[in-house]
Amino acid sequence: MAFGFFSRRRRERLRAQPFPSAWRAVVERNIVVFNRLSVADQAELLGHVQVFLAEKSFEGAGGLVLTDEIRITIAAQACMLLLHRETDYYPELTSIIVYPSGYSAYEDRPLGGGIWQEGDEHRLGHTARELRAMVLAWDAAKQGAADPSDGKNLVLHEFAHQLDFENLVADGTPALETRGAYIAWARVMSVELNALRHADDTGLPTLLDRYGATNPAEFFAVATEAFFEQPLALRERHPALFAELGGFFRQDPTTYSEEGKTP
Repeated sequence: MAFGFFSRRRRERLRAQPFPSAWRAVVERNIVVFNRLSVADQAELLGHVQVFLAEKSFEGAGGLVLTDEIRITIAAQACMLLLHRETDYYPELTSIIVYPSGYSAYEDRPLGGGIWQEGDEHRLGHTARELRAMVLAWDAAKQGAADPSDGKNLVLHEFAHQLDFENLVADGTPALETRGAYIAWARVMSVELNALRHADDTGLPTLLDRYGATNPAEFFAVATEAFFEQPLALRERHPALFAELGGFFRQDPTTYSEEGKTP
């Protein structure tokens, strides 16, 4: 990735600033996995949080009054996906709208056979590249940080979509470095998505959330949740998928995971 000189310098200054002690207390209290990271990774993560908070706009909705705790808890989880990688800090995202809990959104839903259904849908989060925004439920975002081994993390899921958008299309493939990387990614993800769809159709037990069978974009988001929250089980049951995600994220979450025994 190529970033502008002035943008790069500004971000370097932000990352170098002392992290406020009150903010760090929020991270240590709310982001359980933070305390398992190496000292170097902790410092890198906090630097990314400084940049993220400076560049993204937060807005409370549904009566929610924004606090530093809300902003920092969301930012720290989002920045877990940026460790060890050259990053442009989710360039397709401008603002984050936070509701106190789940919310309803009106939409048209395809039912198949050319039939569509209109109505409200209950959501915990949503993002889309053309919107340049993300909506999150605060209670779900906080719970995801508090339980880092249940395989569910709203913030990781929605920000995986933002990584997907970086190649300018929501296709389940983030921006990769080489043609060979794209070929390998497509081969592994296609096999794994088809396997999840087969399990969903036949009722077989799955490690990955069945919602990932919806389409490639949702598969990448669900796989990202499993990679960070259940890495030991993912490595054992889906080694090729684990390796592909590890190569992209340049992390090995098994080194700081406490998920327990493989299901």
